[in-house]
Amino acid sequence: MAVPVIDFSKVNGEERAKTLAAIADACENWGFFQLVNHGISEELLEKVKKVCSDCYKLEREENFRSSKPVKLLNELVEMNGGERLENVDWEDVFTLADDQDEWPTKTPGFKETMGEYRSELRKLAEKVLEVMDENLGLPNGYIKRAFNDGDEENAFFGTKLSHYPPCPQPERVNGLRAHTDAGGVILLFQDDEVGGLQILKDGQWIDVQPLPNSIVINTGDQTEVLSNGQYKSVWHRVLATPDGNRRSVASFYNPYMKATIAPAPQLVEKANQEAYQTYPEFIFGDYMSVYVEQKFLPKEPRFQAVRAM
Repeated sequence: MAVPVIDFSKVNGEERAKTLAAIADACENWGFFQLVNHGISEELLEKVKKVCSDCYKLEREENFRSSKPVKLLNELVEMNGGERLENVDWEDVFTLADDQDEWPTKTPGFKETMGEYRSELRKLAEKVLEVMDENLGLPNGYIKRAFNDGDEENAFFGTKLSHYPPCPQPERVNGLRAHTDAGGVILLFQDDEVGGLQILKDGQWIDVQPLPNSIVINTGDQTEVLSNGQYKSVWHRVLATPDGNRRSVASFYNPYMKATIAPAPQLVEKANQEAYQTYPEFIFGDYMSVYVEQKFLPKEPRFQAVRAM
């Protein structure tokens, strides 16, 4: 089994219906798919790879060597214990957002390149949301308006830049523990060569194969709620590996913290459900306050917790 690969340029051509159907199937049955010919230039993507790798070497690597996961793994090895480290990730990570003051400053071209990339990726995210609207039978712009809490540009668009350095004991620590994503839609530019990302499909962990310059799309918990469960958020994880420094640039198109999230009424009607059978209605900020405490636990209790608020 392989995660679906979809040529996004065909959304606007003769194969539009077939492409929309492929995206619908990927959203309904996988929760993950890879886009090629997505409209972001290879030149820009190559620049992103360079500045992200340079940033790790110049501004992050030294600190990672003395980080908590490195210290804990070293202690475990010294004790000759057979245990695993369960509550940390073998990951160097930081987040970028438009309204933050602190961007890496020692890496030439970092802010300009990542600013341009984020601008292009936000446009791609909104095109993907429009396709989801159409496939779900919702009015054009429905999901975007729900996430933005209206017609203003309120949605949060953040980019998480991670590296998963070579690990001397990869069987004893997670690169990133299994979880579902809290937000709306996630667009990942992953490493061309170093794998490790896996999704849970029909009870099996399946690799998301590295595909040069593709963008991996996955649906988050809020898309699951809005779609009334037609599009599920999916468990995924990153394995620690002994070789290679895996680069991961994940961008999140998430609801505004004050946005009210609920299943689209059209989809509840279509499913002929009573209110108690559907997902709850809640404020996204309330959901996030639960998620930060329960990220690596099953999502269903999170939905129950916000229902009770």
